[in-house]
Amino acid sequence: MTSHVPSSVLVVVLAVTAGLLGSAESNIPAAGAQSSSADGAPSSVAGSAVAPLVASSVPGGGMSTSTAVALPETVSPAPVIDGGPRGLGAGDKGAAVAELEKRLAALRFNPGKSDGSYDSHLTMAVMAFQKQQGQPRSGRADPATLAKLAEAPLGVPMVATAEGTRVEIDLPRQIAQFWKDGSLLRVIAISSGNGARYCVAGKCDTAVTPGGSYRADRKIKGIRVSPLGKLYDPVYFFGGIAIHGSPSIPATPASHGCVRVPMWESGWVHKTVSIGDPVYVVGGKVSPVPFGETAPVEAPDEVTVPPAVAGTPSASVGGPVVLR
Repeated sequence: MTSHVPSSVLVVVLAVTAGLLGSAESNIPAAGAQSSSADGAPSSVAGSAVAPLVASSVPGGGMSTSTAVALPETVSPAPVIDGGPRGLGAGDKGAAVAELEKRLAALRFNPGKSDGSYDSHLTMAVMAFQKQQGQPRSGRADPATLAKLAEAPLGVPMVATAEGTRVEIDLPRQIAQFWKDGSLLRVIAISSGNGARYCVAGKCDTAVTPGGSYRADRKIKGIRVSPLGKLYDPVYFFGGIAIHGSPSIPATPASHGCVRVPMWESGWVHKTVSIGDPVYVVGGKVSPVPFGETAPVEAPDEVTVPPAVAGTPSASVGGPVVLR
């Protein structure tokens, strides 16, 4: 009996074998390679194994590239970096710092320029790792952090059945994970709503970043001045709530509801996240559910921006208050 294989399937198999299914926008090169993104952050290092993409078919024998997902990637354990009895911290330089930058980049954190210098970018990358791992958030690579770094795997999905391209925001851990076609691109330290009561222009509210499932619906390149301050390269996903650059990313929640990222990450986030990309916020009162499944109803006390009234412009296109 002769087996007939659709030509579209053969094309995919050949492409996977040749390693040609990587996304042009992904900053994860083939295994063992190292390159730099536009903002100077190493995108991968030797020792990370990138699995081939597994694409799904669509009616008529075509190929759905939007639903293609990647098999889990792995990063092998590494020797513990020798940082001395106190570890490594701001101002340190040398080979040990260079190894720290390399290891963080392998785990998809952004240590900045690979120059063996413990600067503010590296400090924030270390803090992001500490947030991810549930360690004290000092930004200093102490012996405990270096030991954990040696054995840590890549970050795992927060919403396992979600789309391959998405943003995941973890409120308890204060990190954001950015995914492209099933590959983890980057893990960034954030600062979200601090839960405090605030008033502006005679209106009062509570600083909450609402949990749930959203989509990026508007982006502004550059500075957006709001009643509560400046937002750099904001990517909005719920009314006036956006992911945006800020000069202040402390170890704990501190915003009025927005998701702050370091200033040097805002341009990358703006470029990487496309309109319509899912944004899943984990750890709020409402748990995120992947689109296409039954979604939860937003609890009233989670909403920090009033919903649009029929006949008025949508809150996602310029609500009454822009949070930061």
